[in-house]
Amino acid sequence: MPPARRRYDRSIIEGPLGPAVWKLAWPTMLTNIIGGLQGMVDQALVGNLIGYKANAAIGVSSQIFLIVIIFISSLFTGMSVLVARFAGAGEHDKVDRTVYQAFIAAIGLSVFVMAPIGYFASPALLDFVNAAPAVKAEALPFLRTMFLFSSGMLVFFMLGGALRSAGDARTPMILGISLTVMNVVFNVILIRGLGPIPAFGTRGAAMGTCTASGLLAVYSLYKLWSGGWVVSFPRGQGWGPDWDIIRSLFRFGLPTGIQGIAMNVGGVLMLSFIGSLPQSAAAQAAFAVCYTQLFSLITWTSVGLMGSAAAMAGQNLGASQPERSAASVRVAARIGFSTAALVGALFLLVPRDLLAIFGMHEPVVVGIGVQLLRVLSVSGLFIAVALTYTGGLQGTGDTRSPLYISIVSQMVVPLSICFVIQRFSTLDPIDIWIAILIGHATRCALTVTRFNQGHWREIKVDIGRR
Repeated sequence: MPPARRRYDRSIIEGPLGPAVWKLAWPTMLTNIIGGLQGMVDQALVGNLIGYKANAAIGVSSQIFLIVIIFISSLFTGMSVLVARFAGAGEHDKVDRTVYQAFIAAIGLSVFVMAPIGYFASPALLDFVNAAPAVKAEALPFLRTMFLFSSGMLVFFMLGGALRSAGDARTPMILGISLTVMNVVFNVILIRGLGPIPAFGTRGAAMGTCTASGLLAVYSLYKLWSGGWVVSFPRGQGWGPDWDIIRSLFRFGLPTGIQGIAMNVGGVLMLSFIGSLPQSAAAQAAFAVCYTQLFSLITWTSVGLMGSAAAMAGQNLGASQPERSAASVRVAARIGFSTAALVGALFLLVPRDLLAIFGMHEPVVVGIGVQLLRVLSVSGLFIAVALTYTGGLQGTGDTRSPLYISIVSQMVVPLSICFVIQRFSTLDPIDIWIAILIGHATRCALTVTRFNQGHWREIKVDIGRR
């Protein structure tokens, strides 16, 4: 076998499917679980040291920040589509060129677009979601810090996507665990203070995240330059932008970015409905902990399987094996459903204990949180399957279908339900939670149906020679 083909893990396109899917999935699942625990540490610290208004502040800010960062990082989906296809075909030169162009595009967008606009728009964004004055006071410094110093996080996301698409899921796992450990250490120090270091409160949570991701980005750039990983920066081909590749990144990635915006705009508008409730601060705090943190035990494991399904489907399509692509997605979906069922059982059996971890003891907040966790125990089954099939579509290059599906399922369906109820009756927290459940069920049904239609088999992917 030529050296270019030996560079990548060939078990992805050869041999048993189950072990290959799991080999890519479990490191990402573990990384995402540990990364989710990092957010839980933040919420637990601020909840116990500052109060539930700080929980609401971080939850609201994170939802807003995700809208922007998901759009900026959408070109990483385009990168992953190209990397998986080229790795499946054994074209390492095209893989490396794609990774480098994704890096310079992401840095340019984060420094010259995301940082200045995000800093000045933060107050208006918090007003848009009806953040209570006490919540806004805690959220504004957190959100501005995240916008200004997000470059390191984008490098981490870029690198993780590139390595997984090329078949190496263990290196991103090691980097992710390192990031989480550093983040927890920095946050414990910066949120509560230590010795001469003052307590920064919610701003400290953002400072710890940005410091940890910045240090990891410096190390990653060194490795990409010096070599040793399955992907690296190309040598002898110039360091400027290659607009043909960048256009390809946005061709496949832009629909995913718009999809991410649609999903998170839906989340922000849902926060607006939550903010209109009589007990808005309590409902926002419950939403921040239950949906943003605890539900991430399902979504982040499913996102790991989504990445595995995307890499498997893309590489096998690159190797001209579409039937193996389809089968690998089905295997990933079964694993995701089983995992969601186990986590959902915890939501049903010990909801009050889970909420207590975050310092939630007020009867009103606990009551709303228990109610939400019961709904999410069912909703997680749908979203786990939907995410794995979304990975199959995106990995093969069909990034537009998930966009349209997300607009319908994450915006039109749940927001229409809330609007109608608010217009003609009294909107209660349970109405919002049921609307989220119906949206997730709709997304699952539409995504599985679209993938089984098989139009992704005809999508062509390539870049020109340098």
